[in-house]
Amino acid sequence: MSNLDILSFGETMAMFVAEQPGDLAHVEQFGKRIAGADSNVAIGLARLGFNVAWLSRVGADSLGRFVIDSLQREGVDCCHVAIDPTQPTGFQLKSRELDGSDPRVEYFRRGSAASHLSVANITPELLRARHLHATGIPAALSESARELSCHLMTTFREAGRSVSFDPNLRPSLWSSQAAMVSEINRLAVLAHWVMPGLSEGALLTGYEDPGDIAAFYLDKGVEAVVIKLGAKGAYFRSQHDQGFVPGVPVSTVIDTVGAGDGFAVGVISALLENQSFAQAVVRGNWIGSRAVQSRGDMEGLPSREELQAALSDAQGRQQPA
Repeated sequence: MSNLDILSFGETMAMFVAEQPGDLAHVEQFGKRIAGADSNVAIGLARLGFNVAWLSRVGADSLGRFVIDSLQREGVDCCHVAIDPTQPTGFQLKSRELDGSDPRVEYFRRGSAASHLSVANITPELLRARHLHATGIPAALSESARELSCHLMTTFREAGRSVSFDPNLRPSLWSSQAAMVSEINRLAVLAHWVMPGLSEGALLTGYEDPGDIAAFYLDKGVEAVVIKLGAKGAYFRSQHDQGFVPGVPVSTVIDTVGAGDGFAVGVISALLENQSFAQAVVRGNWIGSRAVQSRGDMEGLPSREELQAALSDAQGRQQPA
């Protein structure tokens, strides 16, 4: 694992996507894919040519093999995915919506192999990665996975390596909203780049205005905050700069799930290539717009060639305000 660029970690589940719209109870046919915000980002960055390692656990079952095979086909290094002989791989059911609305998702992940992630799963070579991407999902899975998140983010930050954080709030996994807000903010301030959605930022900080949400984290030592505003675009603010970048118009929204992960892929990849925050948000908006135009969570994430072919046009049309 030489020249490791990025470490991502968390839970990847098998996902059964309804082939027909309507109540999941009445759907008879499903397509099998993988799902997981953290691994979506890993896949997106691997497609752009980065060397990405994935830290996780899966069960010793067919769904676990499916998860690993799917990630490896995408070029993600799965050497550090543990096989748990006693706990299952999590999975989910996802509805099909024809009007562009958010699909309904039912999770079957309680007690999954990934919920048993802990600091013991870390190996020294993983800590040599150039960048760590974290989300709030592992912290919601269990106390041991929360300790893992905190340990990794602290270690990378103390070593002078960059850390990105997407809250990815999952209220149903927490005992209370207060616990979620407290623990997610504890992790967020360990990151250099924090990327909440507007509603997430409001819930976590108590502020409604993007500038105030950003200031909340900047005052606690975060280097930059990028706030996703959905179809409108995104707002960014660092210690030295701020601006708004309009969204990329999309004629037909097929599936909104994965748009935020695509946005994160764009921002992280651009910043690791030493582009400005404004340029990074332009790329994030473009990749996010691609994600909503495909049925799967990560099918719309581009290759490096696709990015280079399209981004010059996107950057010409979108300049920060």
